[in-house]
Amino acid sequence: MTETWQTIAHLADRLEAHSTLPREQRILLQLLKIQEEAGEVAEAVIGAMGQNPRKGHSHTWEDVEAEVCDVIVTGMVALRRMNPEAASVFARHMEGVVARGLDKAEKAEDAAGR
Repeated sequence: MTETWQTIAHLADRLEAHSTLPREQRILLQLLKIQEEAGEVAEAVIGAMGQNPRKGHSHTWEDVEAEVCDVIVTGMVALRRMNPEAASVFARHMEGVVARGLDKAEKAEDAAGR
């Protein structure tokens, strides 16, 4: 298990240890947390672009990057809370993403007369 997934497992285990809710509710709330974090990305983008009349330029693009990282971590924690084999699940998913991406790129190159 990579260091990143070890950290994710620690975070997920800590959250599990502090909740008294049934498992299904814990997972649902964790999934909702992804949306909450995505909303913070939107708020940061609006702030970085100065599009909130009350706040002006309230965020930087570095703030946006940090919020995107929070979305990723929250998603990884959600996956780990759903399945203790999250690292393997994610690795298999990424293999499919890579295969689809390479297939499309190869087909586009073939269509271009390569």
